[in-house]
Amino acid sequence: MNISEELIKAIVEQVVREMQKPACESERQVDPSGIIGIKTSSVKLEPFAGRDDVLLKDVTSLAEAPRMGCGIMELKNGADFEWTLTYDEYDIILEGYLEIEIDGRTISGGPGDIIYIPKGSHIHFKTPDYAKYVYTVYPADWQ
Repeated sequence: MNISEELIKAIVEQVVREMQKPACESERQVDPSGIIGIKTSSVKLEPFAGRDDVLLKDVTSLAEAPRMGCGIMELKNGADFEWTLTYDEYDIILEGYLEIEIDGRTISGGPGDIIYIPKGSHIHFKTPDYAKYVYTVYPADWQ
């Protein structure tokens, strides 16, 4: 099979363009220094793990922020979502009430509160009604 140099160049350029796209379409400011400002109200969340009561969206891509990940998560209708973390995570609650249950114990918070969850924790993300929060994770490439 003969592949032309032009075709290889076109493929590489397309891959680079795709990698430079933000993780989500949102209202944002991007400085050449790498600083990014994101309007959280403009982020369009998507169902996670086939559930309509658990929504999230990463707000930066690995190309934009290779060491730390960040996104927004929303739990609706009293959601209870079981998860094992393979990364360290901070959750900053924007709206509602978030509960993190581990081994039958609960840590909870409301708007403005911060919850830290260490790597390896097997937890339940829960809410009695509704919670919206920013999550930050380290490392960004945890999968």
